[in-house]
Amino acid sequence: MDFSFGFKKQDWILNFAILFLALASLVSLLSTDKSLFYLQFAWYLLGFAALFLAFRIDWRPLMNYSRFIHACYGVSILLLVLTYFFAPTIRGIRGWLIIGPLQFQAAELAKLALIIVFSSFWAKAHIGVARLRNLGISLLYFGVPAFLVTLQPDLGSVLILFSIWFGFLLVSGIRWSHLITAFVIFAIGGILLWVSFLADYQKERVLGLFYPERDPLGINYSVIQSKIAVGSAGFFGKGFGQGTQTQLGFLPEAQTDFILSAFTEEWGLLGGLLVIAAFLVLIARIIKIGLASPNNFSKLICLGSVIMFTTHFVLNSGSSLGFLPVVGVPFPFLSYGGSNLLINFILVGMIQGIAVRSKF
Repeated sequence: MDFSFGFKKQDWILNFAILFLALASLVSLLSTDKSLFYLQFAWYLLGFAALFLAFRIDWRPLMNYSRFIHACYGVSILLLVLTYFFAPTIRGIRGWLIIGPLQFQAAELAKLALIIVFSSFWAKAHIGVARLRNLGISLLYFGVPAFLVTLQPDLGSVLILFSIWFGFLLVSGIRWSHLITAFVIFAIGGILLWVSFLADYQKERVLGLFYPERDPLGINYSVIQSKIAVGSAGFFGKGFGQGTQTQLGFLPEAQTDFILSAFTEEWGLLGGLLVIAAFLVLIARIIKIGLASPNNFSKLICLGSVIMFTTHFVLNSGSSLGFLPVVGVPFPFLSYGGSNLLINFILVGMIQGIAVRSKF
């Protein structure tokens, strides 16, 4: 295959949407923390390299190699087990493996592995989606990593894993009775999660959503400061390095959980809307590629990516505006962090490979 030709045939609107989000992230980090700016810049270089490497691989035949599919899944489970035993506690969560100077979040790889496994599983099981056995198998695929992530405890990643599983069920043609069963299982799991695994501060974050005036200097402090940052921005913002909530340290996690608020404060409603528009373009292009794909495996890879990216976006932006509890979920391609960024780039590389090969 002529890869130079394939390179030109990539969906460059998708790439430019990611590039815009990357530039917005770097501008925000340069304003708030220059040390993180250089680290994030390095991660973007590595991410784009991973994208172009992943795009060169023809992923379609791999659907038929169950050993490869299960190896991806097995490696992610192994890393989650190692995380449970060896990861230090960072911000109340034991979720990052320390590898020399780097930190790697195994839950991010689990999201990618789950998308690959479900894409292969449901592509093969499309004529038997109504079987209760298939629901049970898919529940097992989801349940093992979800349980290990729950032990950390990382509520945000559990919600992402659940959204991937439930999203695949919704489009698989499975019976409504089985969907109700799946929802009941999740509800029971949610109760067990609340009672047995969540830390007190995580429970307080959820309760703070329903009592926004409760503990304004404690559990609701971050959301209140985020609202102030967005509400005081105006249409054009306060300017680079001029965001009071961000620059004076009132807005916590301005580089990760609340980066949309930090960026909006300095670049205004216009800047915030442009970031959201770039993300929506990214989603629209992935959907377009998925619809044009000639086989179910490729379509489902795109579907799983859309589910994951969209859930990340909804949870991150929703918590910034006080509509959802703060669960520590990054904004795709915008928030600081290497693990999530690298996995996102690999997924887009797979999708670009699908886009190129769909044209031959």
